[in-house]
Amino acid sequence: MMDGGDFPERHGPRLRTLVVEDEWPTRNFLVELIEATGLAEVVGAAASVREARAALEPGARPPIDVAFVDVEMDGDAAGGAGLALISSMVGTPGAPKFVLATAFDQHAVEAFELGAVDYLLKPFSEKRVEQCLRRLHERFPPLAAPTTRVMARRRKSLVFLELGEIWAFEAADRMTYVHSRPGKFDMDLSLAAIEGSFGRTFLRVHRNWLINLAHVRELERRDGETTLFVGSSVGREGEGIRVPVSRERATELRDILLTNSAGVRLFKNPKLKAG
Repeated sequence: MMDGGDFPERHGPRLRTLVVEDEWPTRNFLVELIEATGLAEVVGAAASVREARAALEPGARPPIDVAFVDVEMDGDAAGGAGLALISSMVGTPGAPKFVLATAFDQHAVEAFELGAVDYLLKPFSEKRVEQCLRRLHERFPPLAAPTTRVMARRRKSLVFLELGEIWAFEAADRMTYVHSRPGKFDMDLSLAAIEGSFGRTFLRVHRNWLINLAHVRELERRDGETTLFVGSSVGREGEGIRVPVSRERATELRDILLTNSAGVRLFKNPKLKAG
């Protein structure tokens, strides 16, 4: 990915971005390129204009600084859907800046006339995405504002979850899932992107799992394997999930959980029991 150069912006606020792209591989690739720059965080990814409108409506949280929008959306081969989205929202209160991200260069003039601030051509490159974000940082410096919600997907609907109600994030079958009291939903962000945005709230306990420490209810070690029960209660199906803990993280995790905890007498000899 990036060459690891000196990015002073990484120590300050990052642009909050939304990716609007109906093709899953392209959407995920652009998310990765944006996150890799260190200049922006992707707080949502929409597969349709309808989903994008829900994420961009006035008062929606988290607020979006920049939206990367494809031209051809919702099966509209004429390219009207993505441009119509930009046209309908540019200039409205709280609207983000728009970057058109498409395979067709013939829409460039119209996009700029509508108010788009940049134009990315497919296939996207690391250098071009970084250049775009650097320009946006210079022209529209982001304000520090913590992201308190995440956007997930339930079939064709968007779901907005508060960080405090999320139990864990899981990577499986080339997908990312969020587990919470309201249910299990899929996301377009990678675990690395989520960890970069919410690392203080969620802890990596396995290469495929990030957990919310506030919802850890049980730590179990059996036959040399460590697992956690994360949820709303202890061990009750439907009110939590069982999460594996990698061996290299088990000791660190146990120490973290025991910090500021009291009530159990600990012994160095595991054969001894409190009496």
